[in-house]
Amino acid sequence: MAIISACSSKTTLSYPEAIKDNTVDTYFGTEVADPYRWLENDTSQATSAWVKAENDITNAYLARIPFRNKLKERLTQLTNYEKIGTPFKKNGKYYFYKNDGLQNQNVLYVKETLDGEAKVLLDPNKLSDDGTVALNGISFSKDGKYMAYAISRSGSDWIEIYVIDLATSELTDDHILWAKFSGASWQGNGFYYSAYDAPTNGKEYSNINENHKVYYHKIGDPQSKDQLIYQNPQYPKRFYSASTDEDEKILFIDESGAGSGNNLSLKDLTKTNSPLIPMTEDYNFIYMPIEVIGNTIYILTNYDAPKYRVMTADINSPNIRNWKELVPENESVLSGAQIIGGKLILTYDKDASNHAYVYALNGEQEHEITLPSLGSVGFSGNKDDKETFYTFTSFTFPGTIYKYDIDKNKSELYLSPKVDFNPEEFVTEQIFYTSKDGTKVPMFLTYKKGLKRDGNNPVFLYGYGGFNVSLNPYFSTMRLPFLENGGIYVQTNLRGGSEYGEEWHQAGIKMNKQNVFDDFISAAEYLISEKYTNKDKIAIVGGSNGGLLIGACVNQRPDLFKVAIPQVGVMDMLRYHKFTIGWNWASDYGTSEDSKEMFEYLYAYSPLHNIKNDGTPYPAIMITTADHDDRVVPAHSFKYAATLQASNTGDAPKLIRIESKAGHGGGKPMSKIIDETADIYAFILYNMGYKNIE
Repeated sequence: MAIISACSSKTTLSYPEAIKDNTVDTYFGTEVADPYRWLENDTSQATSAWVKAENDITNAYLARIPFRNKLKERLTQLTNYEKIGTPFKKNGKYYFYKNDGLQNQNVLYVKETLDGEAKVLLDPNKLSDDGTVALNGISFSKDGKYMAYAISRSGSDWIEIYVIDLATSELTDDHILWAKFSGASWQGNGFYYSAYDAPTNGKEYSNINENHKVYYHKIGDPQSKDQLIYQNPQYPKRFYSASTDEDEKILFIDESGAGSGNNLSLKDLTKTNSPLIPMTEDYNFIYMPIEVIGNTIYILTNYDAPKYRVMTADINSPNIRNWKELVPENESVLSGAQIIGGKLILTYDKDASNHAYVYALNGEQEHEITLPSLGSVGFSGNKDDKETFYTFTSFTFPGTIYKYDIDKNKSELYLSPKVDFNPEEFVTEQIFYTSKDGTKVPMFLTYKKGLKRDGNNPVFLYGYGGFNVSLNPYFSTMRLPFLENGGIYVQTNLRGGSEYGEEWHQAGIKMNKQNVFDDFISAAEYLISEKYTNKDKIAIVGGSNGGLLIGACVNQRPDLFKVAIPQVGVMDMLRYHKFTIGWNWASDYGTSEDSKEMFEYLYAYSPLHNIKNDGTPYPAIMITTADHDDRVVPAHSFKYAATLQASNTGDAPKLIRIESKAGHGGGKPMSKIIDETADIYAFILYNMGYKNIE
């Protein structure tokens, strides 16, 4: 394999030369070269050789950073504490997840009583030698006999479903393959799930996913006997999923992938041969059933309510034309709704932080749940159970569990983690800065108390900006080494997310996508103007859609950042929809096939197609991806890295870190998380000029 060289201020790097071919696509009369198309073949020998060569160079570069191991040791020390998840009650027993400290995967425990002895029910760490088999989800049969659980291997979105007999803790013979984007929704002696036909051998992680189907599996039957419940061959590129209410009276069929929302249908399971009845008619709104009480279906929706509301439908006349408003839209975004203990627990987002309230089932507000500070909260509980728990977290507040009495509106500390971290030494502030077009955008800054605004502090600037995803405050020990070394962790709430409802989302999609990049660039400019930092101390980081954000912003303002870490990014905006489930992102991005105008807009910001080649200095860049990422296939990062390394973008290093036996991020073993985080911080601080760290 040929080598091309680039001089770095740190060392001389020789990159593998990716062979260029003559592939050219024509879009509305415009020819676009794609010389690294061969890197889309993730199973070819040529791609494998390129991956190995790239990893060899990256690993050698990282190994030369003198404090890399020190970072890994500190991350390991910080992470090594007992982590316990929010308890939840099923069939009279209590369940919770726990990690002793450095276990690769969290372990599921069960207790007969809240104060009783905890016993291991399922330990995913025993399902593989290296922690790369992860627990994807669990669900319990109404009679308490069985628990279905789903696993994923090596970070893939593909899941397998197994069943445990809870009386014996033994596995049954039930085993479901090629399920994806699915849970197991019980009804009687079996469950509903969604799956695809078995993929082409060797193309499991790259070929487009089509013809999602809903099945019913009866316990004891082989998968070949499972009953096909729903499919829609007219629209093969859509998702179809099934769910049942707590009492297993209603089957909901959810259809999505045609717009920014979903469609909902229901089947009355209490009646023999009852039809599937459409409830909604528009894919541009979100409809989420909360629960069914008697004949009333409670639904969380943004239908004619950009900031969401709660509506009700009657089982006997479920069409949306007959729905009634229960809790109207208000100035904050309704981001979560549950029925626990005969009450509605509603979570609202105000300036990207959670606020929780209790409502009666008639829609009247009873009280607000007092939370410790600005942050994020998650509840567990059943519709008839007065007992509930919630976990609260924020940037300097490790996830802490509270037991909550709904009737008395009283929270009682249940469990707080023992972390090697003193929150009193750090502070979080929320500021609002002005973007390019005058829009006010919120941003959280976390740093050591006493920090001087002398324009010389290292910054880790993180953003996402898309797909209705809200970035709320949460605690992570992974940030602490950066903060301990005088760094500022910055999390900005860009347009494209759901922080202010559907209007905020729409303002950052399709032909408005540039707003997201402008918001992010403006965040960096604000931090410089307010003397938090300078352009030589800013690292920008983002994953998936956030990886696209990083790639686009580097191309548009290479002078503004010192380091860039695009993680598992969507880098080829002209072809993203041709792999696995990429077609589903068209509601946010549009596609290069939609129209000449849409093609030109995508082409103008696509990270792969806008890398400068005129000597303009780029930041130090380390791309991260993984070989089993079947959400954003690694070809995006491969082609971007090859183009970047072949372009004249100055002396700073342009590396790619390709993880093995890992995917888009979900279920990644703790050991791999620590290794990757240490490498990212090492790369960032080293390229900011640090020779040592605390």
